[in-house]
Amino acid sequence: MAFPTSVNDQVTDAVTQSNVKVVGESPAMAMGSLYQTMAHSTGILFENSVSAQQQQNTLTQAATNQGVMQIYSLDTTAAAGATEKVAQTGVSDNLTSLLTVLNAFGGLRR
Repeated sequence: MAFPTSVNDQVTDAVTQSNVKVVGESPAMAMGSLYQTMAHSTGILFENSVSAQQQQNTLTQAATNQGVMQIYSLDTTAAAGATEKVAQTGVSDNLTSLLTVLNAFGGLRR
């Protein structure tokens, strides 16, 4: 001790040791608090990721439902024409017509 006081030396030693203990443990407590905060933040990050994925799945189901509803609401004649265009089932008719025109001009001889 630097200055003599009227307080018992055991009391001043106990207070000094307590202060040293608190100062010595501060870095460990700060790191523990930091790790706990980071773990909590990571947990929230994963919760937000799961929530975003669930929202995306809901949007996907809604878009699929809208597409199916549009397909079912089409006129059957328009749907048949579109199906023929997509499937190109009219190709044989086109080839037959071309063969007829070529035969008319004498382009193909058998």
